[in-house]
Amino acid sequence: MGSFVYVLGSTGAGGPRTYVGWTKDLDARLETHNSGKGAKSTRGRTWRLLYAERYVNRKEAMSREWHLKRDRKLRKMLLGTL
Repeated sequence: MGSFVYVLGSTGAGGPRTYVGWTKDLDARLETHNSGKGAKSTRGRTWRLLYAERYVNRKEAMSREWHLKRDRKLRKMLLGTL
């Protein structure tokens, strides 16, 4: 099945935000974030999937997640698509 790395975007009272994570089930994870049961930093916002990449295994996805979290330029560019 593989793993995914994803970037979520949200606009709200605190301004535009992005969130980077990894999962094995992209649709279920987005639903979890939007239901308020995801990561603490995603609660209280409505999130939209901005970007996703698929990897063969968890190790590769987690490595890419680490890099995407530090790529502020890409995340700022993706916020422009909201």
